Amino acid sequence: MWGGDVLEGALLDGRYRVGTRIATGGTSAVYRGLDERLDRPVAVKVMDLRYAGDQQFLARFQLEARAVARLKDPGLVSVYDQGFGTPHDPGQPFLVMELVEGGTLRELLNERGPMPPHAVAAVLRPVLGALGIAHRAGLVHRDIKPENILISDDGEVKVVDFGLVRAIAAAGITSTNLILGTAAYLSPEQVRDGNAGPASDVYGVGVLAYELLTGQTPFSGDTALTVAYQRLEHDVPPPSSIIEGVPREFDELVARATARDPADRYADGQQMAREIAAITERLHLPPFRVPAPRNSAQHTAAPPERDSQHPAPQQRHTLHMTRGPQDWVDDTDTQYDLVTGQFGGVELSRFVLERQHARRMVLIWLAVVFALTTVVAAAAWTLGNNVGALL
Repeated sequence: MWGGDVLEGALLDGRYRVGTRIATGGTSAVYRGLDERLDRPVAVKVMDLRYAGDQQFLARFQLEARAVARLKDPGLVSVYDQGFGTPHDPGQPFLVMELVEGGTLRELLNERGPMPPHAVAAVLRPVLGALGIAHRAGLVHRDIKPENILISDDGEVKVVDFGLVRAIAAAGITSTNLILGTAAYLSPEQVRDGNAGPASDVYGVGVLAYELLTGQTPFSGDTALTVAYQRLEHDVPPPSSIIEGVPREFDELVARATARDPADRYADGQQMAREIAAITERLHLPPFRVPAPRNSAQHTAAPPERDSQHPAPQQRHTLHMTRGPQDWVDDTDTQYDLVTGQFGGVELSRFVLERQHARRMVLIWLAVVFALTTVVAAAAWTLGNNVGALL
């Protein structure tokens, strides 16, 4: 037993060695692990003991794990295996997943604050791509929030925990912690009757986009129920009403994604992804590699020895850590030094305006050259005719 946790050091299914704990939630704990058969680092998510004896949960847990394991997309955390049995209880369920070295989007937001639009787009593209793949396969996440989005040290953005909410919903247990954790992102139909479809995930992404742009969720209250029920009667406000300078296109994106009637939203992740692509092109948003949070729980729990090919995060990037206009500038790419200013898109608005001004100047000069060319050509034509007449 390591660190006072009976699971640390345990061998699950005779194959998976459990390491240090890297995250704890209301329904599970996540550990670093090692697949000793393949000598591969993994993440091991161990569900709370209260689910060990719930047959409805266990059946749904197996079904969802198999369904998610079939999904293949760079924006999805891969599920390798599932099993039952730990030193706590022979029936305690666990998942074995891809280990993403980095941290959560929540940790990144806590470190840096609101994102400018080019960073928001860089987060949403892989999230929506992953959701699009899942929606086409008939799966719904039901719990889109910053805690369920991982960012690797290489800048990969991945969605985790597909299927767990549905499995937990099948259990005969009410999880207050789960409600508290998701109330800010639930769609109106989930609050009203518990139903969820692809458009419910779209609503969650709309709230996520609002939070990325503004640094806060749209609804607040003293209790989770108060927060949840507000969306039944109130629309999500435009992000530009909170942060000056957010482009109109992002206000419209959030408004459609969070429409109270599911029929008025983007139909699924794929359709919303196309809209993000169109906005990126229309606003000429620069490419951006999303940085992993430097002080994440996973970095803290990482063993001191690391593969020489995967140096510690602080060796991979030199990133601005002061909360200010440069928080979303990555020193590994100097083009972002040109995109500075205030939070929430003001800097990007200036970037866009400068690009538009440059294009206008090019068009003006092209018009001038065209006009001069026309005049010269006309003069030459007239002179040629006059000379011809004289001859």
